[in-house]
Amino acid sequence: MSRLSIIIVVIVAALSLTPALSDELCNPRDKKALLQFKKDLGNPTTLSSWLPNTDCCNPEWDGVLCDTDNKTYRVNQLYLTNLNLSKPYPIPSSVSRLPYLNLLYLTTTPNLLGQIPSSIVNLTKLHYLYITRTSLSGQIPQFLSHMKTIVTFDLSYNNLSGTLPPSLSSLPNLQGLAFDGNRITGPIPDSYGSFSHKFTSLTLSRNRLTGEIPATLADLNLTFVDLSLNKLEGDASVLFGSDKNTQEINLAKNLLEFDFGNVKLSKDLESLDIRNNRVYGTLPKGLTALKYLSRFNVSYNNLCGEIPQGGNLQRFGASSYAHNKCLCGSPLPSCT
Repeated sequence: MSRLSIIIVVIVAALSLTPALSDELCNPRDKKALLQFKKDLGNPTTLSSWLPNTDCCNPEWDGVLCDTDNKTYRVNQLYLTNLNLSKPYPIPSSVSRLPYLNLLYLTTTPNLLGQIPSSIVNLTKLHYLYITRTSLSGQIPQFLSHMKTIVTFDLSYNNLSGTLPPSLSSLPNLQGLAFDGNRITGPIPDSYGSFSHKFTSLTLSRNRLTGEIPATLADLNLTFVDLSLNKLEGDASVLFGSDKNTQEINLAKNLLEFDFGNVKLSKDLESLDIRNNRVYGTLPKGLTALKYLSRFNVSYNNLCGEIPQGGNLQRFGASSYAHNKCLCGSPLPSCT
């Protein structure tokens, strides 16, 4: 066999053992960014499936999804949970080298700390940012308001402090904001009443918010609102309305004080919790017309008068009405 023939045989054998580079769908720049991200987190074993000699668009790469619908095969979703980091690490800035990322989900990783890297604004296609149940700290950064493509911000259950950035209301595509379970102080900005018509969900529970609920929030048509376990005061009636599509309102354990009898209710209301406030007046008769009401609690307030009879109201036990000034009627004792 000639020398040339031997060389050809060797090359063919090598190619039969090694997949051709063209067979790999993953963009090499995306793979490089992901492997750097893994390295920056100390190579956690939960990312052991991220191997340099395999295709990052392969389902074996845990938490990584590529755009197969449009056949660009760029990494567009990163869904990472319970990363077993060997020691505390900040969020690697290398994540910003995934320019087609649409969703970034980092959750339940206590050893993830520090602040949100400013380089995240380079993710100009990012729609959904979820960083929850970590040790993320510092103030909510102002640069988040530069992320014009964002649809949902969820930074719940971290160690964030400081105040709510008023500038977030300028985001044109924002539909939901969740900062529950942090250490955020100060008032809800007046500007939050000027969120776009797309905005439907505001959850800020378990913080240290103070002051009155801005009257400007009356302009919002919120499907979900949770402001519970804060120190908010005054009138919350601006959150209600018969012309709204509200399904859930949770205002429990604040210092709110308003006449509940004058409130108009959304026909879509499924859950209403205003317990442990200073709400006064009577229960609105419109409560009996709510077909979907499945959770209800008005206990520990200053409500008076007879509980309206009918609808779903008598489904709820006495504990849902207890410890008011002078509420009476089923399921509480009779008014006579």
